Amino acid sequence: MNPARTFATTGRVLEQIRHDPRTIGLLLVVPSLLIGLVAWMFTDTGVFATIGPAMLALFPFIVMFLVTSIATLRERRSGTLERLFSMPLGKGDFILGYALAFGFLAIFQTAIAVSFAVWVCGLEIEGSIWLLFAVAICDALLGTSLGLLASAFARTEFQVVQFMPLLVFPQVLLGGIFLPTDQLPDVLEAISEWLPLTYAIDALSAVSTGDEDAEWIASKLLVVGAWIVGSIVLGSITLRRRTP
Repeated sequence: MNPARTFATTGRVLEQIRHDPRTIGLLLVVPSLLIGLVAWMFTDTGVFATIGPAMLALFPFIVMFLVTSIATLRERRSGTLERLFSMPLGKGDFILGYALAFGFLAIFQTAIAVSFAVWVCGLEIEGSIWLLFAVAICDALLGTSLGLLASAFARTEFQVVQFMPLLVFPQVLLGGIFLPTDQLPDVLEAISEWLPLTYAIDALSAVSTGDEDAEWIASKLLVVGAWIVGSIVLGSITLRRRTP
């Protein structure tokens, strides 16, 4: 990989998104609106204090997965990727450039979502707010990396959506949002331990309640980080130049 080519790809992607206000709105505004809707639903019940951290993991993760996977797939279907690869641009440069571009957007998305949840919706945080930001950013990057991985295998936008039941829905169901993972049946609990969103939700909840120390949270983020790196590497290896 060449850093100059990687950063050139990052700049090109960011420039494209800058001229697409609907994508910007989807990335930066929609997660906060959904978090606000959940907070509004449970006004005066105290439920949002329990599930709020999980919502910070869930909505940015799903939005980043969808936007990243579809945007990357369109590059291949339109023939742009094949033209780019006719120049000295490697698959790793392309995938990492996309990851950096959407990772940069994930920082802004997370800053908006966390600020909205804490200072508008009233989510109480016992731990460090900066640690909450860090964990939420890792969660959004997880959605980005899995989206890049899905786009490497999918041939159409519809197939990207079909990957959601495989890569997204099991993590939502078994990640501890609806039921703590230690209360799941043994088989499902074992499966949840292999899903990265589980670790992101655990870390966000721990920061929110202040129950665990930074070392424990770092161990959770290490697993999420391993999934991010693994997804990017596998996506760069399996990426096709064009869709047949």
